[in-house]
Amino acid sequence: MKVTLKRSLIGIRGSHKATAHALGFRKRCQTLEVKDSPDVRGMLNKISYLIEIEGK
Repeated sequence: MKVTLKRSLIGIRGSHKATAHALGFRKRCQTLEVKDSPDVRGMLNKISYLIEIEGK
């Protein structure tokens, strides 16, 4: 599934910023291909207000 970071990480809570970095996001508008698993879904849910999900 493809995930795009739509908002900047500036001014975002530290734990949410760490979650975005753990997924591999470094820049705004960056698109990543991530596997669909429960742990990744939980991370995406935590930062759902920052991202856009394409696919499943």
